[in-house]
Amino acid sequence: MDPLVLGAIVAVMTILVLFSGVSVALGLLIVSGGFLLVFDGLRSLELLPEIFFGKLDSFALLSIPMFIIMGSSIASTRAGADLYEALERWLTRVPGGLVISNLGACALFAAMSGSSPATCAAIGKMGIPEMRKRGYPDGVAAGSIAAGGTLGILIPPSVTMIVYGIATETSIGRLFLAGVMPGFLLVVLFMAWSLYSTWKSGNKELLATGSYSWRERFEILPRVVPFLAIIAGVLYAMYGGVATPSETAAVGALLCLIIAMIIYRLWHPKALWVVLRDSTRESVMILFIIAAAGVFSYMLSSLFITQSIAEWIGTLDVNRWVLMIAVNVFLLIAGFFLPPVAVILMSAPILLPIITSAGFDPIWFAVVLTINMEIGLISPPVGLNLYVINGIAPDISLKTILMGSLPYVACMVIAIVLLCLFPGIATWLPNLIMGPSI
Repeated sequence: MDPLVLGAIVAVMTILVLFSGVSVALGLLIVSGGFLLVFDGLRSLELLPEIFFGKLDSFALLSIPMFIIMGSSIASTRAGADLYEALERWLTRVPGGLVISNLGACALFAAMSGSSPATCAAIGKMGIPEMRKRGYPDGVAAGSIAAGGTLGILIPPSVTMIVYGIATETSIGRLFLAGVMPGFLLVVLFMAWSLYSTWKSGNKELLATGSYSWRERFEILPRVVPFLAIIAGVLYAMYGGVATPSETAAVGALLCLIIAMIIYRLWHPKALWVVLRDSTRESVMILFIIAAAGVFSYMLSSLFITQSIAEWIGTLDVNRWVLMIAVNVFLLIAGFFLPPVAVILMSAPILLPIITSAGFDPIWFAVVLTINMEIGLISPPVGLNLYVINGIAPDISLKTILMGSLPYVACMVIAIVLLCLFPGIATWLPNLIMGPSI
């Protein structure tokens, strides 16, 4: 059978299996084993255990559970509420300071936790009722938090970037740096739209400022500064050559646990058990997907599907930007239905050779891919962040939340266009700090 036709059949069967309700990892194993059995025979299955466990035989993978523990220890405390309150007190004199403080809190908490749903839950519980109480439109209140929560997979440290780095054998330090400037760009675009939509509503009182004393502003800082210092320390250790990402993540996780125990009295064994239990579940899920995706990639390569697709793309006489548009459409559609980790691990083996042969930077592409995944987090039918917001504020309809988040989707599309026009937004900082990539 022609490898391209076989590839189309594999794609259809993978979609059907994943839509059946089985887990992503198990679905990939079923598809991989089934096609290898049919086309390569029973003996081909003998290599699958070796490939499965071989994908997990990497020291770099240790950074994933460590960063997850780091984020879980923060998400299980009042750190999000304190961060939101601190920004509100310090930005209260800024016109529209409340919506700015919400988005700023989302960006900072996303950087600390690395989890979009956790960011939505932590900041939304405080921010949405406060914005609605002051008369902000429901769409702005819910949409800004839903969109702000997506920043967790872009602003470092990001588990999604780690997975991409492992899947493509790309420097994780470079990927983290590449996400900084685009992350700030998205925050600015989100803030600009939020202020415009608030001003457009015609209620001038929304932009009115409150009042806090200097004592009230400074008394909240001891609760949030230690966590921010850990994030800064983690990034400095990685980029200063002090430690590897895995070593840095381990120290960061330990420090976050210690600070959570000291500041928020998270010392009870049951509370610590919940943090470690939830972190283990999420880590195992991600690692299981990584191992299963390795088997899936082996199946695609063994049946010459990956090579044939790359060769076919190479023979197409199309502009490379037309190719990039097609890749973005594919990523958007995939992100609507699958979690970011699954999309990266399934698509990276196929897309990376195509991207590099077309002359695109793999570091730059990682940022574009991640923003596409962010769009999937606030777009139906899955749209995980939309349902988290609906759970926090059930009296706001899902339709209102969706309509409120759509302008932020447009902001992300604008960010992708700007990255295409000015790729230095993503590549300038990594090249400045770590030198040009070879």
